[in-house]
Amino acid sequence: MKTKIQPKYYTNAKVTCASCGSTWETGSTLPEIRTEVCSNCHPFYTGQQARILDREGQVDRFYKRLQVRQDYVTDKMSAEASKISPTRPITDFQLAAKSLEALKTAGILTVADVMAKLEGGEKALLSVEGFGRKSLIDLKKQLRALGYELPAAAQEIEI
Repeated sequence: MKTKIQPKYYTNAKVTCASCGSTWETGSTLPEIRTEVCSNCHPFYTGQQARILDREGQVDRFYKRLQVRQDYVTDKMSAEASKISPTRPITDFQLAAKSLEALKTAGILTVADVMAKLEGGEKALLSVEGFGRKSLIDLKKQLRALGYELPAAAQEIEI
């Protein structure tokens, strides 16, 4: 066994707190110890822990972040729902002005109206005065791109 490898032990090492300035003696391998916080001034031991949390606002910041997240999720879900809403106006689609005017005069103003017409097949929508095959193809592409499910009668292309 090696000799003289043990550090020197000080039985009355002086400990000083930097926060409150209190001092006491204890046993240590260092002759003098400086601490940032001691049991006399630490909030956990003094009972002021709740006040410090409140002062720092950690709880408030957490609730604020939580509320922002909930608002974001709610907004995202409502935006997704509004994209495929049957009450969405037909003017939101990028159709030619002539096609939009033809649909308006026929009384087709919302996606629900278009879907009701498409239940009877493509011929029902093509029978609208001023609404042609090109407009129908464009309308169906945009409906599919936005997530609308077309009726089975409108899936097949009739010539």
